[in-house]
Amino acid sequence: MDTTPVDLAHLFEQLGLDNHPAAIVQFIATHKLAPHIHLSQASFWTSAQKSFIIEALEADAQWTELIEQLDTQLRKP
Repeated sequence: MDTTPVDLAHLFEQLGLDNHPAAIVQFIATHKLAPHIHLSQASFWTSAQKSFIIEALEADAQWTELIEQLDTQLRKP
């Protein structure tokens, strides 16, 4: 059983990104998604990050809600 805490900092850790609060805010501020682009197809992801996002969403994994929250935040103007 996976006991990894499920929060935005740990999602960033799973994605191999800096997961400090300021780094998360900076990432969201500097990476924006157009309405027609699926989160997993964003140009700023590595292939491993894309795979993680796709697999988590397809499996309705523990990360799904946080991935959807990140998607929403990346679409805010």
